[in-house]
Amino acid sequence: MAVLTEEQTLLRDAAKAWLRAKSPVAALRKLRDSGNADGFDKAAWREICEMGWAGILIPEALGGSDLGYASLGLVLEETGRTLTASPLVASALAAASALLQGGSAAQQQAWLPKIASGEAIATLAVDETAHHAPERIALAAARKGDGWALTGRKLFVLDGGSADLVIVAARTSGRPGERNGVTLFLVPGNATGLTRHKLATVDSRGVADLEFADITVGKDAVLGPVDGGFDILEATLDRARAGLAAEMLGTATQAFEITLEYLKTRTQFGQLIGAFQALQHRAAKMFTEIELARSCVEAALAAIDSRANDVPALASLAKAKAGDALHLLSNEFVQMHGGIGMTDAHDAGLYLKRARAAEAAFGGSSYHRDRYARLAGY
Repeated sequence: MAVLTEEQTLLRDAAKAWLRAKSPVAALRKLRDSGNADGFDKAAWREICEMGWAGILIPEALGGSDLGYASLGLVLEETGRTLTASPLVASALAAASALLQGGSAAQQQAWLPKIASGEAIATLAVDETAHHAPERIALAAARKGDGWALTGRKLFVLDGGSADLVIVAARTSGRPGERNGVTLFLVPGNATGLTRHKLATVDSRGVADLEFADITVGKDAVLGPVDGGFDILEATLDRARAGLAAEMLGTATQAFEITLEYLKTRTQFGQLIGAFQALQHRAAKMFTEIELARSCVEAALAAIDSRANDVPALASLAKAKAGDALHLLSNEFVQMHGGIGMTDAHDAGLYLKRARAAEAAFGGSSYHRDRYARLAGY
């Protein structure tokens, strides 16, 4: 584990205490059973914003604390432990990163203070197929007067059903599969022609498909250069991947700790099941995978904060290793608890469902293994 500053230690401990008291796994279960279409509790989100978590990446001059990605990763890791559903990843991480990477001074001034305070929720709309493929953007943006008209669909947009701002990756030239010709646009959530289709997801989060029907935006809605937005998009996605990997690390760690405690207390055939060598070997494998994932996640977040040149490779490595670890841990969480682990009464199923959704977001392990290999020259 990386050595934390005093400020980071206080932040992590405060997050741990609040989440365990105010947002335990029981809160997610209540959210799911209530049929909440937003996918998060608005009262809890207000408290999160009041604690400053939504502004961790945002400069102090714009209402944030500018503590960096490693600090936000600590908070996200704790939210992963309790399966807390909130717009932190979509708004405070992905959308804020896009504005920080490519936004003009006017765009940052207009939106970052609102994101930091929770006054506005923002999100990033990228994928258009069932699989993560940012290069294959096809949603069309055509010039219309002094502005642009956007037409097409975006799928599986995190918190897309409640976002006040949608940062849309659109194609202004070229063909799907080409990096050149991609432009980012700021589209208000109340734009005429925007239709949201909220989805019922296995992890009970606020995901939506978005349809853009000739939505007109001004030239001031362009984020970064026209036709040259892919570099900004890729940098934004890498930051989102590393942050989500931190959340996944927290989910895997909590699953392991609960399972380990069960191995120490559950008796079968007259002895603790943790005494069986086969289960000890499986527990050792889980511990090793978590520690490997932790090293990768911390390295990626540190690289982002230090503006290192290998951020893309480290972000893909972190997402792939966190995905592999969480996949294993969520499976073992269910299996080692036996019959009770298969029931909805136990929390194991909630961890497994969140694992599968998080694994797919911003690219699964296979996507990132392939990307890591390409970046390494293979």
